[in-house]
Amino acid sequence: TYQLRTTSLFTSHEALLLGYEEAFTRIDSTSGQPYATSGHMLWVGDRTRQIDHAHMEYLRGVKNPVGVKCGPSMTPDELMRVIAILNPHNEAGRLTLICRFGSNKVGEHLPGLIRAVKAEGATVVWSCDPMHGNTIKAASGYKTRPFDAIMKEVEGFFDVCHAEDCYPGGVHVEMTGKNVTECTGGSNAVMDENLSDRYHTYCDPRLNADQALELAFLVAERLRADRAAA
Repeated sequence: TYQLRTTSLFTSHEALLLGYEEAFTRIDSTSGQPYATSGHMLWVGDRTRQIDHAHMEYLRGVKNPVGVKCGPSMTPDELMRVIAILNPHNEAGRLTLICRFGSNKVGEHLPGLIRAVKAEGATVVWSCDPMHGNTIKAASGYKTRPFDAIMKEVEGFFDVCHAEDCYPGGVHVEMTGKNVTECTGGSNAVMDENLSDRYHTYCDPRLNADQALELAFLVAERLRADRAAA
């Protein structure tokens, strides 16, 4: 369609398998700089972002935009060290901080990180991952994520950003256009007993098409409200 032909498509994934990433790392012929060609943007996970570990060293060495998952264990001091490693020149657009605290912890942990970044004068993009911090095991044994908790974390992210005069720069979700039953809740009221109906994921539970649309409408409403209040 015309819309697809005129839309820019960008890809992003976690830089988890370093052998794979290294095989796709190239020197740009025009700049002489190293780039990861497996995706436009790569990120490091909350469990592999240790300051002195190989995943951080790899991301430090490529010129792509990069991201870091920030969970409840991320302290302001550690975040400052992460920023110094991955964005030493304070380049706009280079570093995205992807927050994944859980719906009941975002208000506790995010404000301190935002204040530390602002005090340092660091340039980052703030993004919200409302999925990973809200993963639970259902009574049926399936790994799932309650949609209410996902929506609550997004709301909390916007609330904190508004209170700290910080721009909410993105939302990071796992989703599919298919009518799966992997996350409970939503307008179709997926229950624990429904999870086995269409649980097709090979890894983490994803939002289905209807749940993803509900989340998109929430984000649009919050962005519209923030613009109106500005």
